[in-house]
Amino acid sequence: MDAFLQQVLNGLTLGGIYGLVALGLTLVYGILHVPNFAHGGFYMIGAFVALHAMVAWSWGYWAAMLMAAVTVAVLGMLSERVVFNPLRNASPLHPKIASIGLLLFLEAGAQVLWGADFQRMPTPYTSIVEMGGITVPLQRLLIVVAAFALMVALHLFLTRTTTGSTIIAMAQNREGASMVGIDANRVAMMTFAISGALAAVAAALYAPINLVYPAMGHLVITKAFVIIILGGMGSIPGAVAGGLILGFAESFGAYYLSTDYKDIIAFVLLVVILSLRPQGLFAPRGRV
Repeated sequence: MDAFLQQVLNGLTLGGIYGLVALGLTLVYGILHVPNFAHGGFYMIGAFVALHAMVAWSWGYWAAMLMAAVTVAVLGMLSERVVFNPLRNASPLHPKIASIGLLLFLEAGAQVLWGADFQRMPTPYTSIVEMGGITVPLQRLLIVVAAFALMVALHLFLTRTTTGSTIIAMAQNREGASMVGIDANRVAMMTFAISGALAAVAAALYAPINLVYPAMGHLVITKAFVIIILGGMGSIPGAVAGGLILGFAESFGAYYLSTDYKDIIAFVLLVVILSLRPQGLFAPRGRV
């Protein structure tokens, strides 16, 4: 039973990180209907900015995380203005190629600034907590609490605020939203900023128990795409549920099968679920 509960905790940890990354990705997809492959680069930049703030500038963990969130939010807005906005009337293929180019540009820039070596971000939360007979590293507990608190906060923002409602309106009908006075450019920039901030926070939370390196966004963005396809393209509840499903599948699969197959599980799961429900588990019906 202790081993089972340990895997539940691991699943919640992975699910929280995957869910945050997938939420940002699905928000952008809901507005532009373009898969933003550069989102993995945003995740990577967030980890490096937080690491640099802590190691080079001796900032505290939370200040470094805030710095990463703000930096990547600004990077997201610049990307929307410089890369995606000029292509809004182009063929759907053009933004996809542009996002891949942006991802490669961010990785090359990170390698120039911080090097290609694997690095680990320090954390002040190194203690161990005993809960119900299982050993819980405090950093993992922090990941679970912070990730799901952010998910709840995002849900409340989208459903309880006027600003959040404009994002939903844009996702439903961009032209109709513009006709009733919603500034499409402002909403698109805000969505990219939120998306980038979520990716940066997820990276800063996970970096102390993982490694930081320029190509770290590849596997994460691939799994994020699996999650939003599983949950239904553009569905926020689907992104959360898909993150949890994948997190638990990887955690239990690695323990009961083999860690060698952990990264393959996502794609096996994708094939199985889409064979049974091609539209995804939570296909949106006119809203994100």
